[in-house]
Amino acid sequence: MSQLIPVELVEKRILLIRGQKIMLDADLAEMYGVETRALNQAVKRNLDRFPPDFMFQLSREEKWEVITNCDHLSKLKFSKTLPYAFSKHGALMVASVLNTQRAVEVSVFVVRAFVQLREMIASHKDLARKFAAMGEKYDKHFKVVFDAIRQLMAEPPSKKRPIGFIQKDTGK
Repeated sequence: MSQLIPVELVEKRILLIRGQKIMLDADLAEMYGVETRALNQAVKRNLDRFPPDFMFQLSREEKWEVITNCDHLSKLKFSKTLPYAFSKHGALMVASVLNTQRAVEVSVFVVRAFVQLREMIASHKDLARKFAAMGEKYDKHFKVVFDAIRQLMAEPPSKKRPIGFIQKDTGK
């Protein structure tokens, strides 16, 4: 299965919306080898299996934010319907309602990607906590070293360029 879908691809398709790690219906459909329409029809036939913590529909604003930030979802720009978002448990439940061999294989892979992402985040927080404890323990001789490491661990500020045409003053 890892030859069919690289872990990195699955991890890139996991988005953070409303404070939850989710995957969109279009991404799940692609991985499960079905059309998005077919996936959503199977879900609607089995709505009792998808409580709000398993699935929710994006708002228009969330849809446009996803389209803007995710190049692979640009085709959603032309869709009149709002996409559905599935949590790890929802993605697993989708596989059960699709009931194909590929869906079963991919669902296990998707759940493992969610778990791996959660473990990476937890280990980063744990490392930061241990580092803070070490910084308090040692005296000011190591302050410079700890400050430099903190700067390296910090997320770099985003370098967004202004949108639009900016005319530079040529002095003429």
